[in-house]
Amino acid sequence: MIWTPNREGHPRLGLLVPKYQASAVARNRLRRRLRELWRTEVQGFQGARDLVIRARSRAYGASFEALRGDLARWRDALSGRAGV
Repeated sequence: MIWTPNREGHPRLGLLVPKYQASAVARNRLRRRLRELWRTEVQGFQGARDLVIRARSRAYGASFEALRGDLARWRDALSGRAGV
């Protein structure tokens, strides 16, 4: 994950979901999951920043809850709430 300020004044998301020998169906499913988690869990805390997520091969097999936990840890680190 990479966080960077932007001049647009609103949060934006960029997703990089490499093939890793996965089918188009699996890549699209992972994109949908990551977009939904960003929308519900991260976007409100992000402010006027860009977030770029590069999925790793193990993300294809991760459950929705595991992905949510990873994003929550990054969100909390960004907002200074780590360990809360």
